[in-house]
Amino acid sequence: MNQISDRILLTLWVGGMWMLGYVVVPVLFKMLDRQLAGDVAGQLFTIMSYIGLVSGALLLASMLYRSGLSNWMQWRVWALIIMLLFVVIGQFILQPMMVELKAAGLQGEVAKQFGRLHGVSSLLFMFNSLAGLVLVVFGLSDEKH
Repeated sequence: MNQISDRILLTLWVGGMWMLGYVVVPVLFKMLDRQLAGDVAGQLFTIMSYIGLVSGALLLASMLYRSGLSNWMQWRVWALIIMLLFVVIGQFILQPMMVELKAAGLQGEVAKQFGRLHGVSSLLFMFNSLAGLVLVVFGLSDEKH
C-alpha cells in the first residue's frame, strides 16, 4: 500500500471512532430509551471494532513492509500495536462479558460489575481515539512527501 491508502485507512478508523464515540452515541442516549440506545451503540461499536482491526492490521503490515524490521522501534508502530490490542480486548473480552451481564439483568452487584467493565471499555476507547488522533496529526512515518 502507499501513503495515500494508509492515510485513507487511518482516517476511516480514527474518524469513525471520533464520530461514533463522541457524536453518534451521545445522540442515541439523548433520543432513545437507555436499553435501545445501548443495544444500538453496542452494535455500532462492534462494527467500528472490526473496521479498526482490519484498518490497523493493514496499516501495520504496510508500515513494516515499507521499512522492514527496522520499523519495529518506531513509536508509531507501537501505537498501532497497542491500539489493535485494545480493540481486541474490548471486542473479544470485555464486550462478551458485558453482554452476559446484561442478559443476567442489570441490578445490584451485576450492575456494578457491568459499570466497571463499561468504564474500562470506555477508557480503552478514549485512549484509542486519542492515540489515533496523534497518528493523524503526526502521520504514519517520518517521511515527507
